[in-house]
Amino acid sequence: MRLATTSARRSPAGFPARPLAFFCAAGFPARSLALFCATGLALLVSACAPGDAETPESESPDAASPATTPAQQVPAREYVGARSPADGDNALPFSGAVWVGHTLYLSGALGLENGQVPATAEAEAANVMNNVKATLESAGLAMDDLVSVQVFASDVGDYQAFNSVYRTYFTTEYPARAFIGAGTLLFGARFEVQGIAARR
Repeated sequence: MRLATTSARRSPAGFPARPLAFFCAAGFPARSLALFCATGLALLVSACAPGDAETPESESPDAASPATTPAQQVPAREYVGARSPADGDNALPFSGAVWVGHTLYLSGALGLENGQVPATAEAEAANVMNNVKATLESAGLAMDDLVSVQVFASDVGDYQAFNSVYRTYFTTEYPARAFIGAGTLLFGARFEVQGIAARR
């Protein structure tokens, strides 16, 4: 049996020009067809209603990453015993220590007495450790706030003599440390000590 749709006039897109007549001719009850069309139209209107579409995650305010500023990206710096080119050519070209965030970087310290090398390694070790301690205290820290120490020695044979003094400057765990044979040091010194400290 050939359906009446074969003779129905069609639109250029290939669909019946009169869809309601098409479905009725095919045997669909008019009442059911009307209900079907009303339901579909309601769903279509609901889907296209403004404000119902989801905002893409990349455009959602909640999905945006928090703004960062240069102050958040780069820790603040503070100088202890600061020196600069403005101090002239006679000033030493380094600061005593530099705060970067919560970390303090200490310049190398010597243990000379009035520009002269002390008579014993123990005396020089005490002088250099006292200088390190003074720099820390000027920054509001203590020897136990040191986290890393480098000891440069002109003669590694002074290792035991240095350690006998070094131990007396700490009350808790020792910081990380390197004892380095460095050859000749400035002004003929036996030791130069550099350190890094951090707020607890």
